[in-house]
Amino acid sequence: MNRLFVAYKPTGISSNFFLTKLKRKYKTKKAGFSGTLDPFAKGVLLIGIGSYTKLFRFLDKTPKTYRATLWLGAKSDSLDTELIENVDIVKEFSEDEVLHVVKSLEGELEYEPPIFSAKRIDGQRAYDLARAGVEFTLNKINSTILETKLISYCHPFITFEATVSEGTYIRSLGRIIANRLGLEFGSLSALERLCEGQFRYNDEKVLDIKKSLNIPQNFYTGESDNLKYGRVLALEDLEIKEEGYYWLDSGSFISVINIVKTEVKYELGRIEC
Repeated sequence: MNRLFVAYKPTGISSNFFLTKLKRKYKTKKAGFSGTLDPFAKGVLLIGIGSYTKLFRFLDKTPKTYRATLWLGAKSDSLDTELIENVDIVKEFSEDEVLHVVKSLEGELEYEPPIFSAKRIDGQRAYDLARAGVEFTLNKINSTILETKLISYCHPFITFEATVSEGTYIRSLGRIIANRLGLEFGSLSALERLCEGQFRYNDEKVLDIKKSLNIPQNFYTGESDNLKYGRVLALEDLEIKEEGYYWLDSGSFISVINIVKTEVKYELGRIEC
């Protein structure tokens, strides 16, 4: 069975543990997810069952939108409530001040990712090194912050939304907001992913894979059995001949091809719909 849907991961469990529960629910051994959410975070998790796990990289998953609540004055190496060391009592700000700082994030942003992240250092995850007490530094990264919204400010908590490019660390955005308000510390008390590109939670409703791909459709005019049996395709039998990835519709199944110069290569063969 092939199936694509959006699940909603609750807080307090890992994405892998949540996937195990979904495998039991849908009685399948082959399933995967795109875009890991750690135990602290909740929200949208894109799930593929069967052969659809191969299609994650061709899905329209960006930009992503998150809602987060920042606790001003809370010191935590993980930048969330997991490792709170202490909480400073900080001055109250006007809502205009907070709004100005939240909106100041928009645009291209260079910043340090959190040490409790999945980035690799010499083959090891940063969060594993951090938990082991190993000292290390992470290179700064760049993200595009497309839009930010101030949802509420109830001192010392700021709730905001951010629509961002792939790989953006929302915990770091919280730290930047605190710093731009003149504070040394600030950590997230809640984090929710609202969407990944076009994908939003809708009671795990089955999605149409053909409407979910972010690569253009091409059209094959040659012998239909060539697609059915994965035979070599000739460039002249394709409607679009420019280089790039495309998907082909054969009714009951789709194929993903890659045109490189004058050669047509199968990226993914027969994927049943």
